[in-house]
This record gives sequence, structure tokens and C-alpha cells, in this order.
Amino acid sequence: MGSTSTGVRVTARDEMLARIRTAIGTGAPPAGDVPRGYRTVADLDTSALAGLLTERLRDYGTDVRRCAPGGVRSAVGQALAERGARRVVVPPGLSLDGAGLGASLNGVALITDDGLSPVALDATDGVITTAALAIAETGTIVLDGGPGQGRRALSLVPDYHLCILHASQIVAIVPEALGRLDPARPCTWISGPSATSDIEFDRVQGVHGPLALEVILIEP
Repeated sequence: MGSTSTGVRVTARDEMLARIRTAIGTGAPPAGDVPRGYRTVADLDTSALAGLLTERLRDYGTDVRRCAPGGVRSAVGQALAERGARRVVVPPGLSLDGAGLGASLNGVALITDDGLSPVALDATDGVITTAALAIAETGTIVLDGGPGQGRRALSLVPDYHLCILHASQIVAIVPEALGRLDPARPCTWISGPSATSDIEFDRVQGVHGPLALEVILIEP
């Protein structure tokens, strides 16, 4: 650590950055000078948002079931039956059709998460959660640990994630989502099932998250 002629102490980092700025001839522009001309809203109605989100999610390999508000329990039961699930984790406070879940649904055992270990989570057939919101343009679902969503491990460890989403929770573009989300909350952004093509460019699903993602979209 050195000092300037005025006696101000200068760290090695400050000195290195100063030399870089001198070498390139200009300093970094102040943050206020960064252009902010990108879109912050998009003029799409609820029906158009739901349609665009559904299209994007299906492009990613995500199954989407659309139902009326009173048909959530039935849609969840059908999804679990088709999946062949027998034991599914649910976060505390999750409800369907405004009613509590109970211990089972159509013969599927519903296990309330009370801090289950990763091994215990992995031994289940899947998880059911709600979401904070969804972004139509990118086909992204965002969880922030709010009511019905549970902790982050629930959406990362089980192989199957069934997410319940209201059409009113869909925004058009990313800036709209950022305006609604609390930056202090731990957000998980999900665009389709977990996948990677890092190994010899072969697409493999379920590497660092669910092998399968399914969405139940509740329409007005």
C-alpha cells in the first residue's frame, strides 16, 4: 500500500486500475452515463402473455397444462398420475383450489418439507410448488422462496418439478420481472428442465436440477 503526494493512502488495486486507465487513455464511464434505452414494459394482454409463455416453455421441453381456477386439484392429480408419482414433496403452506392439501392426493403421498435432507429429497418422485412470477418472452419461471415455493433445494434436487402458476403472474419481459421482485430475496430462475451440452455438445437433461419440469397454468 502506497500514498500520493497529498498523503492519501493508495491500495495496490487502486494503483493497478489507475495504470490500466492511463494505458487505455480514458477512465471507465460513470454509471450514470450508461444508456438505459431498453424496453421496460410490453403491451400484451393476459391471453397473449399466457400464449407466449406456453409456446416458450414447450420449446424448452416443458409440459404445460392450462386449467380454470377450480380445476387445479384435478390437473395436479392428473399430472402426478401420468408421471407415475407415488411420493411427492410439498412446501409448507401450499394449497390447491384454496384448500389445504392433506396427506395424499389420488393415492399420491404428499410429504411436507420440514428440512428434508438432500438424500431424502432425492428419494421422492418430485415436488409441487407455486412461483413468484413468470416471464413470457424468455419462458422463465422465477421462484423467490415465497408462500408455496419453499426453499431452493426443493426445486433443484427432485427429478420432477410440478409448478402451479396463475396467468396474472406472467409479465412480458425481464425488466418487468425485476421491477416486481425483491432483490433481497434468493431467486431461482428456471427456463425449462435443467440441461447442459457441455460434454461433446450432447444435450443432457437433469444434470444440475430437475429432469422434467411441468407447469399448470391457471387461466382467468
